[in-house]
Amino acid sequence: MSDSPFTSLVEFRNRLSAAPTPDEAATSQAEARNAQLTKPAGALGRLEDLAIWYAGWRGTPRPALERPQVVVFAGNHGVTAQGVSAFPPEVTEQMVLNFQHGGAAINQLSAAFGAKLDVHALSLDRPTADFTTGPAMSESEVVQALRAGWDAVDPESDLLVTGEMGIGNTTAASAIVAALYGGGAEQWTGSGTGVSGAALDAKTRVVADGVALHAETCANDALQALRCLGGREIAAMAGAIARARVEQIPVILDGFICSSAAAVLDRISPDALAHAVAGHVSAEGAHARILKNLGKEPLLSLGMRLGEGTGAALAIGVLKGAVACHSGMATFAEAGVSDS
Repeated sequence: MSDSPFTSLVEFRNRLSAAPTPDEAATSQAEARNAQLTKPAGALGRLEDLAIWYAGWRGTPRPALERPQVVVFAGNHGVTAQGVSAFPPEVTEQMVLNFQHGGAAINQLSAAFGAKLDVHALSLDRPTADFTTGPAMSESEVVQALRAGWDAVDPESDLLVTGEMGIGNTTAASAIVAALYGGGAEQWTGSGTGVSGAALDAKTRVVADGVALHAETCANDALQALRCLGGREIAAMAGAIARARVEQIPVILDGFICSSAAAVLDRISPDALAHAVAGHVSAEGAHARILKNLGKEPLLSLGMRLGEGTGAALAIGVLKGAVACHSGMATFAEAGVSDS
C-alpha cells in the first residue's frame, strides 16, 4: 500500500483515511498472555497497556522492540523576519551539522536506546514564506514536504520517533493549533527559544495575524492550516507519522511542535493517531493542551522543551521496558507458581 506515492493533498488524505487497524487477534492474545504473567493483575500499571497496544500494532502477541528509528527533520521559516525567535535562522543549518556529527542531545538519547537516527534537511536555503503576508507553502511545496517525511520512514523499523529543528517553528506550530482549535493566539503561543515580555507579545501578535489572514482558507481543513501556517519540517513529521500508520509501526510523539503535526492528522481522521502515544509533556505551556485535545496521556513529565525528538526518544526506554516485561516474563504455568 505504501509503494504508491501521493501527489496531492486529496490523495494524502485518502491514504491516511484508508490506513489499516491493529490486529485484533494479536491484541486479544496479548491480553490473555498478560493475564497469566507472574505478577498480580495490573501490577505493572501502564506498562501492561503499552505492551498490549504495541502487540496489536505489530501483529504478534509476544513482540520484540529491536529496530526503533528516530528521524529529525529541519526546515527554515520566513516568519523569522518578524523577530519571533531568540536565535537567527542560521542556527538551523548549524544544528543540522551538529546532528550529523553526533553532538546533539538527540544523538545521545538515540544511541542510549538503540535507535537508528536519520537527519533530513529540507530546502534550508529556501525558507517558507512569511505567513503573515501569504501562505507559508504552495500545495506542491507542502506535498513535497509530506512526501519527504513519508519516504524517510524505514518500513523495517518497529517504532518511530519524529523530531525537528527549525528556528521559528514554535511560532508556526502555535499558529497551526490556534487555527485548528481556536481560542486565541495567547492560549497557544509560548516562549519557544526563550522569548519573553515584549518579544513574546510580538510573537503572539504574529500568530494572531497569521491565523486571521488565513482563517477562511483553513476553516475545517487541517491540511490547509498546515500549508498556510506550517513549515516543511512540521509537514514532514506529519507525513512520517502517517506512513507509520499505514505500515502499522507504533509511534512515540515528541513535544509541542511534533504534536502540532500530529494534530493535523487527528483532524483528518478520528483514529489517525491510534498507533501513537505521547512520549512526554513539554514545558512549552500549550503542549499539555494539545495532548488533552488529542486524548493522549504523556509517559514522562521532566520539564523538557528542547525538541529534536528528545522527549520521545527518552520514552523509548519506557516502551522497551513494557515490551520486555510482557514478552520475557514467565507465565504462572511456565514458572510453576500458583496463581490463586
